[in-house]
Amino acid sequence: MGYLAADIAAHCFTRKSRRERELTATRTTSSRHYGLDWLRIAAFAVLIVYHIAMAFSPWRWVVTTGHAYPALIAPMALVTPWRLGLLFAVSGYASATLVARAAAPAAFAGDRSRRLLIPLAFGMLAVVPAEMWVRVLEAGYPHGYLRFWLVDGWRYGTYYGVAFPSWEHLWFLVYLWCYSMLLAGFVAWRGAARWMDRAAAWLARDTRLLWAPIAVMTTVRLGALFVVPEGQGLLHDVAGHSQYLPLFALGFLIARRPALWRALHRHAAAAALIAAVGGAIVVAVELGYPGDTVPPHAAMAANRAARSVMGWSMVVALFCLADRFANRDHRWRAPLGRAVFPAYIVHHPVIVLVTWFTLPWRLDPWAEAALLLVTTTLACVAACLLARALPPLGILLGVTPPPVRKGGSAPAIC
Repeated sequence: MGYLAADIAAHCFTRKSRRERELTATRTTSSRHYGLDWLRIAAFAVLIVYHIAMAFSPWRWVVTTGHAYPALIAPMALVTPWRLGLLFAVSGYASATLVARAAAPAAFAGDRSRRLLIPLAFGMLAVVPAEMWVRVLEAGYPHGYLRFWLVDGWRYGTYYGVAFPSWEHLWFLVYLWCYSMLLAGFVAWRGAARWMDRAAAWLARDTRLLWAPIAVMTTVRLGALFVVPEGQGLLHDVAGHSQYLPLFALGFLIARRPALWRALHRHAAAAALIAAVGGAIVVAVELGYPGDTVPPHAAMAANRAARSVMGWSMVVALFCLADRFANRDHRWRAPLGRAVFPAYIVHHPVIVLVTWFTLPWRLDPWAEAALLLVTTTLACVAACLLARALPPLGILLGVTPPPVRKGGSAPAIC
């Protein structure tokens, strides 16, 4: 198995000559990186399938189908450590273009606030309440959605065992906005450019780009593991911030720096093998201590460390693959890129609602999975078409008309 993984990694990451890799890396700093656009689109597609799978997993979720399949533990455990971190890294990369284009850091902050907070507010008012209604229905809430939306859904505190208010899956927008504001403050500092150049030069040497981020992310996560209680929410998610913020910053740093792109290509094969080892550890712990079983401290620490290792090594490998094989435009890229934001906003409540209302049907699991996939896809397509046809709705769903400019359309990366 190890030899097979090594052969695959060697084929995927070392086929090009060094000169070709340098040309590819230089090109990515001077033009739009279509490969990362495709990577972002693929990552959100994986996210939708992942959330559908959550309805069938043994873990707790908003609502489950009643068909729990332990066989899902391994593939989902292999995806969990990097699926969201990858999106933060891609968003950080895109932020470099947005910062360079903005007249000032304050203009960048204002643009990101409009792009992220307007859809967040709309989602909190019109989308998230449907999920919260299902949560309280499961706990015995006796009223319909209209009563819930008009009266009971705007509480502060606990109601039927559910914490209000909640941004549910829209937490990604909250985190991304906060990181963007930190970035705006950082680039406003007079010494920011000099500091980033020094950091990039240091990381580009030897194997530092591979091991240094892993060391930082793992140290912070393990340091907080037995000191700070793991919690959710912006102010309590130490584990999440220890991974997502560095990945966002690294994505920003890599953009427009050929030396770091060359380092990514040098280390991609090793990163893929390291990710495979980390994935094996994560799967072993998840299978050994399934569900709500609390593993021993050593196993818990190994699990968290392996997740941090996967979080960065998969980004290195996937960035390299996107640069090597997908850095080309296609007529579907722009519409799919614009579709990501509205699809992200609507997909989660659709999965929750369809799962809830089909529970009495007692569907075959394959039929239910197909139904969830089809209805979620149709809802995402409908949201995208409506956002395109109705510009005011498009703004609420995170879609803005791309400005006409030379060299391609505006970035569609959130």
